[in-house]
Amino acid sequence: MTTEDTRTYDVVVIGAGPVGENVADRTVAAGLSTVIVESELVGGECSYWACEPSKALLRPALLRAEASRVPGLDPAVAGPLDTAAVLAHRDRMSAHWNDEDQVEWLKSAGIELLRGHGRLAGPRRVSVTTPDGSTVLLHARHAVAVCTGSRAALPDDLAGLDALRPWTSREATAAKEAPRRLVVVGASVVATEMATAWQSLGSEVTLVAREDALLSRMEPFAGELVAEQLQKAGVDLRYGTTIRHAERTDGPDSEIRILLSDGTELSDGTELLTDALLFATGRAPRTDDIGLDTVGLASGEWLTTDDTLTVTAVRDDWLYAVGDVNRRALFTHQGKYQARIAGAVIAARAQGTPLDTGRWGAHVAAADTAAVPHVVFTDPEVAAVGLTTVEAERTGRRVDVVDYELGNLAGAHQYVPGYRGTARVLIDPERRVVVGATFVGPGVAELLHSATVAITTEAPIDRLWHAVPPFPTISEVWLRILETYRG
Repeated sequence: MTTEDTRTYDVVVIGAGPVGENVADRTVAAGLSTVIVESELVGGECSYWACEPSKALLRPALLRAEASRVPGLDPAVAGPLDTAAVLAHRDRMSAHWNDEDQVEWLKSAGIELLRGHGRLAGPRRVSVTTPDGSTVLLHARHAVAVCTGSRAALPDDLAGLDALRPWTSREATAAKEAPRRLVVVGASVVATEMATAWQSLGSEVTLVAREDALLSRMEPFAGELVAEQLQKAGVDLRYGTTIRHAERTDGPDSEIRILLSDGTELSDGTELLTDALLFATGRAPRTDDIGLDTVGLASGEWLTTDDTLTVTAVRDDWLYAVGDVNRRALFTHQGKYQARIAGAVIAARAQGTPLDTGRWGAHVAAADTAAVPHVVFTDPEVAAVGLTTVEAERTGRRVDVVDYELGNLAGAHQYVPGYRGTARVLIDPERRVVVGATFVGPGVAELLHSATVAITTEAPIDRLWHAVPPFPTISEVWLRILETYRG
C-alpha cells in the first residue's frame, strides 16, 4: 500500500551532488525554503565515484613518479606501491561510501533532504517515490533545479555488453583490488588517468583509442607528453583501434577475450585477454527517468540553458538545469560555479530584483564559455583554461601564441631535475589580454588558477608585467612568457 502527501517549498532541487548542494545552499542563504531530493548518496558522483577516489588513487602514483627523479629519494621509491594501503586511503577519501557527514551538513545549512527518486510532474511540480514506496508531491513556488548530473556512456554497438560486466568510471575508482590485466577504451581524461593509476598499482594496462592521439581536445603537445610517459611506465597504447568483438569466457578466471580492429576491411584484428574492461568513452545525461515529458521535453536528452542556467525550452523561467546535465562544462568545479550563479538568479527573480546579465555579470555563467579550468592528473599533469589553438583556428579567432619550455626554469630544476614540460599562452593581440593557457609538466595544476584569474579579469599584458613571480618557482614561467612576447 502506498501513501501520498503534498508539500510546498520555494525551491525544489533534484540531485544532491555538489551542484545541487550549492544551489540549495545559495537559495537558503537568500531566505528561500528549499528541499533537495536524492536517490543515491548525498555528495554525488564527485565524492564517491569520481574526483575524490580517483585523485586518491592517482596521488601516490604521481608522487612516486616525481620522487623517483629526485636525487636522494630515487632509491627509496624504486619499489612497487603498497596497493592495499592506496586502496584503503581511497576508501577513506570516499568516506567509505557513507554520506552521514554530508547529510549533517545539509541540516546545518537549513536544507531539507528528501530521499527518493524525483520526477517532474508538470510545471513547478516534482513527484518523489521514496524508498518505502510512498509518493511525495512537491510544489515549488519559484524554481525547480535539475542537478542530476551525468553517467558514463557505454557503446551501443557491441554485442553482449552486459555479459562482459564492463567497468565504467564508477567501477574503475571503486575496485577492491587491482586486476592483473586491464584494457581501457578511450583517449580522454578518465582513460588516461585510470591507465596511470592502475598501471602504478600493478595492473598490466592496454589503452585502446579510436583516435590517433590522446587528449585530442587539448593542445597537441599535451597528449604527446602524456603518451610518452604512459609508454615508459609500461602501458600498451593502441591508436586508431576499436573493439570488434568481446566475450567473457567460462571458468574460474572468467577472463574477457577481445578482438581489436584497425577499421580496415583486410584487418583480421588482434586478440587480447584481460581481466577487466573499462569503457571511458564519454558521458550521457541522467535525464532518462525524471519526467521531462511532463513539461514538453525529450527524455534522456541534455538540457539546454541560457547563461542564467534557465532551461530555454520551458516557459516562465522556473526550470533550471545546473551542472553536467546542461553539457556546458562537465567538471565538478564548473558545476559548483554554475550553482552559485543559478542560486543568485533564482533568488533575484523570487525577490523581483533585476538580473545583472552583462559581461561577467552576477547572474551569468560567463566562465562556461571563456574560462573553464581543467586538470588531467596524469604523469605529467596537464592544466588548461580558456582557448586552445585548435579552437582558435576552428572559429577563425586571431591569437598570438607564446610557447615556453618549463624545463628552462630554475624552479623547475629545483622541483625535479631533468624536468620536462611545456607552457603555451594565447594572447588577443588587439585587446592585449590572455585568452587561453595550457601547462604540461609535473606539478603544473597549481599554476592554473593564476591563468584563470588573468583571463577572467582581462588583465592587460602590461599590467601583468608588474605581477612579480617568486624565485625559484615554476610560476616564473609567467615572466618568461611575457618576456618572450614583448621581445
